[in-house]
Amino acid sequence: MKFLDQVKIYVKAGNGGDGSPSFRREKFIEYGGPDGGDGGKGGSVILKSEQGLNTLIDYRYQQHHKSERGENGMGQNRTGKSGEDLILKVPLGTQVFEEDNKTLIYDFIKAGEEFVAAAGGKGGLGNTRFKSSTNRAPKKFTKGALGEEFTIWLQLKTIADIGIIGLPNAGKSSLLASITNANPKIANYQFTTLNPNLGVASYDDKEITLADIPGLIEGAHEGTGLGIQFLKHIERCKTLLHLIDITNHDLEAAYNQVKNELKNYSQDLLKKKELIVLNKVDLIDDALAKEIIKEFSKKIDGEIITLSTLEKKSVSKIKSKLISYVT
Repeated sequence: MKFLDQVKIYVKAGNGGDGSPSFRREKFIEYGGPDGGDGGKGGSVILKSEQGLNTLIDYRYQQHHKSERGENGMGQNRTGKSGEDLILKVPLGTQVFEEDNKTLIYDFIKAGEEFVAAAGGKGGLGNTRFKSSTNRAPKKFTKGALGEEFTIWLQLKTIADIGIIGLPNAGKSSLLASITNANPKIANYQFTTLNPNLGVASYDDKEITLADIPGLIEGAHEGTGLGIQFLKHIERCKTLLHLIDITNHDLEAAYNQVKNELKNYSQDLLKKKELIVLNKVDLIDDALAKEIIKEFSKKIDGEIITLSTLEKKSVSKIKSKLISYVT
């Protein structure tokens, strides 16, 4: 499934049905009087958050959404049928913006939340409503109200317990594949991951959600590389797992490069809890690994652990550590 995190859609609620101007017509009843019923209410367009969704791709090719209009009122004081509401399902983390794509009007952060994007029009009144002691045969009735219509933007910011960040080829997709049920594309070239991938890891009857954020290079906050479009997904992650290739010739520079991009995008990202993981430790010998970790620890303020996605013991250790960061 293709990932899509921003889309513009048009929503139109149903119009209300017209009231009826009917008069009672029955044999042997000379003065039947008005019996026009009210029109039905138009259906609304409602956005509802769904747990199992993680993309807005459904709205890429269908951008116009209209709900049913209400039926007109009828004789014998029969009210027209109300139009059916149209329910549009969106992923958790979806934000609804006005047509300018800047004014936030709703933010879905829990499953099952509903937001009325366009309210259906009220039904019109039948002539029975206007009957009085001085007007026994009113011909007056009202038309149904128009349903609301808007052009809105949907933007998705991934919600996850752990956001996996780092430079391209740090091994983020391999880590996600080794500890979760996800099957991301894995290859030995930059920008293998072009879209955020989500996975769920289980450990001791507990579950955590992880998001593999595409590699951040220098200038990402300005749109370089995969750019700013994926930095926003980090905002919703509770904890950051900063993955670094231990074979990198300058670990401090690699670490600071990513941190600077986070800072330049939003200072709030620096306030999140962070776990630093030195990956691909199986590619060097133990003595060299210990020396590298010792030197790197002097320059970086934070917890540092090592990882080899090829070793089950190492994978199990990081699962346990991640659970402690989110519980």
